[in-house]
Amino acid sequence: MSLSEQEIIRRQAKEELEKLGINPYPADRFEVNVSAKEILENYPRHKSDYRGISIAGRIMSRRIMGSASFAELQDETGRIQLYFRRDDLCPGDDKTLYNVVFKKLLDIGDIIGVKGYGFTTQTGEISIHVTEFKILSKSLRPLPIVKETVDEQGVAHKHDAFSDPEQRYRMRYVDLIVNPEVRDVFVKRTQLINSMREYLNGKAYLEVETPVLQPLYGGAAARPFKTYHNTLDMTLYLRIANELYLKRLIVGGYNGVYEFSKDFRNEGMSRFHNPEFTQVELYVAYKDYFWMMDLVEEMIEKVALDLHGTTEVKVGEHVIDFRRPWKRFTMFEAIQHFTNVDISSMDENELRDTCRKLHVPVDDTMGKGKLIDAIFGEKCEPHLIQPTFIMDYPIEMSPLAKKHRSKPGLVERFEAICNGKEICNAFSELNDPIDQRKRFEEQLELG
Repeated sequence: MSLSEQEIIRRQAKEELEKLGINPYPADRFEVNVSAKEILENYPRHKSDYRGISIAGRIMSRRIMGSASFAELQDETGRIQLYFRRDDLCPGDDKTLYNVVFKKLLDIGDIIGVKGYGFTTQTGEISIHVTEFKILSKSLRPLPIVKETVDEQGVAHKHDAFSDPEQRYRMRYVDLIVNPEVRDVFVKRTQLINSMREYLNGKAYLEVETPVLQPLYGGAAARPFKTYHNTLDMTLYLRIANELYLKRLIVGGYNGVYEFSKDFRNEGMSRFHNPEFTQVELYVAYKDYFWMMDLVEEMIEKVALDLHGTTEVKVGEHVIDFRRPWKRFTMFEAIQHFTNVDISSMDENELRDTCRKLHVPVDDTMGKGKLIDAIFGEKCEPHLIQPTFIMDYPIEMSPLAKKHRSKPGLVERFEAICNGKEICNAFSELNDPIDQRKRFEEQLELG
């Protein structure tokens, strides 16, 4: 095992702590009674409430001086300054705790527990005057040090930022430590799921769990991950969708069921596609795709309000407004709107010629449905920033959706597009078993 100089020094510090009788990884608990955020927000108005602070977190910076020093502690909620004074920590003759343990054997990244009281420094910074501290976990590997400076205009600048995407996503735990603003993504995700669950439960739909290991995979067109069940002596597949099991519950008599499901597709990877992903699927009896569009925009509007207190959310350079009602285009209307070309009556050869004129990449294996999809994906989808429903797809693009009630050659399907990405896909479900079998057979013939 090859160790860096920093890793060797930290291991030596660990050994020195143990020689002093200090366990760098104690088993007993440390009681926390307050967070950094709570102190910073409430201390000026309620100073007397912060005479007995007990807080734990990770050391993120240190300023070692003579008989007094400062450090910065980060917990789940944020960072707060600590003030260490030698004579308070070591009232007797033995100054080891401050002179050796704090000054020489602690490192950035170590997790400590601190007891003390709140005060405001001469520069006006709310801090904790430390009267006791305890090492809870010694860090043997150094953290990336992210420095921040503020210029004369008051603008903050980061230096040596931990910003490489490959490192950040492979070492998410480090990303969370040194880029604490990333934590908000995880918090918002939980709040989003809770908001959706609250909405669906409020309509008395039943949340269920369906099998992840399946003898036959289905519900989408994707390559599966394959595994083997030793006891049953059979091949099983990680689900690519939970659709078929949820539909069986509707057949069994439930009016509405939903599931937040982890699905797996053994395919390519990109910013928008991951082999392992989470989606929510909802099935409700006696409804159609118009009803489902109303539900989707109502639910997403609620989610935006629950998370942000407004329907307007800034995403990159765009402000996206999730307020109802959302704009609705048919597939053909959207293509005509963005290309000035009406493809609604074109055959396959005409579509192929149109793709070439529009500089849309195609190949000889693509049939009518894929050609239409290519035009839409290249010329329309990137421009759909505000939430928009694209509806009434050609049957060639959605062979297993219910045929349109009034438009021959189309199906009752919609996708919700936002910020240039699909966020939802739904149909009026095909429930004619003869028609469904015929379409399955046609798909098999097409290979």
